[in-house]
Amino acid sequence: MDTPTTSQRWLRVLCVFAVLLAAGVITLGAWTRLADAGLGCPDWPGCYGHLDVRKAIDHVNATNETDPGALREAHKTVPEMVHRYFASTLGLTIIIIAVLSFINRKREKQPLKLPLFLVALVIFQGILGMWTVTMGLQPTIVMLHLLGGFTTFTLLVLLTARVFRWPSFLNDCDVRMLKPIASLSLAAVILQIALGGWTASNYAAVACTELPICEEGWQDRLDFDEAFIFWGHEHDKPDYEYGVLDNEARTTIHVMHRFGALLVTLLVLALVAKILLRARSKFFRNFAFILFGLLTLQLALGISNVVFAVPLDVAVAHNFVAVILLAALVLFIRAINVKCGTGNPRRNGDCS
Repeated sequence: MDTPTTSQRWLRVLCVFAVLLAAGVITLGAWTRLADAGLGCPDWPGCYGHLDVRKAIDHVNATNETDPGALREAHKTVPEMVHRYFASTLGLTIIIIAVLSFINRKREKQPLKLPLFLVALVIFQGILGMWTVTMGLQPTIVMLHLLGGFTTFTLLVLLTARVFRWPSFLNDCDVRMLKPIASLSLAAVILQIALGGWTASNYAAVACTELPICEEGWQDRLDFDEAFIFWGHEHDKPDYEYGVLDNEARTTIHVMHRFGALLVTLLVLALVAKILLRARSKFFRNFAFILFGLLTLQLALGISNVVFAVPLDVAVAHNFVAVILLAALVLFIRAINVKCGTGNPRRNGDCS
């Protein structure tokens, strides 16, 4: 295997840094959204015309002293602007990664399309971030912004695995038969994340306060026509902060998110069981335990959100574990596609 050049080593370092930074951006984004600070800065890219959050705070406090209640609370400018600072740094890091990838494009197995796609994605993500503010937290835009953040993180994890050439070689081809159920589990998790984003953006997290589904008689309160209107909501509010849907629509969204959680649970548990039955290597057995652990933690956090009325730290953790589970499934699918070793006719070469 050829020795990495200086630019390749920097590329690896920056990929790891970008993954950590993206995790921070997702966490800060969730914190901003769940703390109802999404409109803490009603303009973009600055905050009340200032790029320095300290000046924005002074502006809000001064205005509210002369005209009480004219502007939103000053403390809500902080999470919004810090989120923008982190997101901007991530965008710059991804551009540098793309440049280094282009420089090393002739090296063996050097990814180029993925870094270039990430540049386009992070630019679009910035546009969605702008629209999130300028369109007053329109639910579809908020959901797409969340999905964009999760996609960015997951693709950065995948890119990091590729530049480190992980895993390099495996001798456990039986797990390749699990690709269909792994792909189905991945699709279910993506759908559930979208439902979670739709639940949060429509302020439906507390629409049901009982387990396992909702309060008694929930079946009679479902309204699918209103629950999944993605554009053109009719309302009299100047923005979408705190939601515009009635209780029946919010209940419908919440219930569907719980059914989505049940589907994800069944599929991931089936995947874990099949891995443990088929895998001969410790590598894949450990992967099964990781998936099981993440699923269990996510379910515990979801239940805690219901029992304790969506405490901020639990809700943020629930958001973060979701993207870790998503990334873990993507890495598992990558791992089962790695070239296998010899020793059994069924496991030679590409296992075909």
